[in-house]
Amino acid sequence: MINILKCFWGRRRASVCLGFAVAGLLLAAGLNTLALAAEDVLSRQLPVADFSVAREALVESIEAEGLTVREVIPFNRMLERTAAALGKTGSPFVNVEIVQFCSSALSWQMLEEDVTQIALCPLSVVILLSHAEPDRVTLAWRSPGQATAGRRRAGELLQKLVERAVDIGQRRR
Repeated sequence: MINILKCFWGRRRASVCLGFAVAGLLLAAGLNTLALAAEDVLSRQLPVADFSVAREALVESIEAEGLTVREVIPFNRMLERTAAALGKTGSPFVNVEIVQFCSSALSWQMLEEDVTQIALCPLSVVILLSHAEPDRVTLAWRSPGQATAGRRRAGELLQKLVERAVDIGQRRR
């Protein structure tokens, strides 16, 4: 490509032009990455400020789908335990837990599409209550993306579970 540019503009102009082209591509790629990063973590606020009610609503939502909660990870404990070693004053959360679960049918579908999609299992939803907004419980989850039918189904399942948890939370206020 540089040789083609040299023919038209000479050596110096060709280098500058190529430099601008590369910079433009990197900028476009960087902006595209930022846009994707904003879309791959989704969240929804619950109408309750009680963390335990939100957790119960999420677990009930998962179980209503015929799924079993595999693990509830008390992530805030790790943040609190490691804060001082990292020069932090503490966790930014009042509480945060990661609820993991799995659908064997969905897992098999994704694995049959592409075995590397095992990295998407188990599915998880985070329940968080931050010090910045101590009266708002938020559910957050990673979008599995749209690349395959299994990923789309996983995304739809996560959305359905969160919406059901929000509905259950509204009834329990």
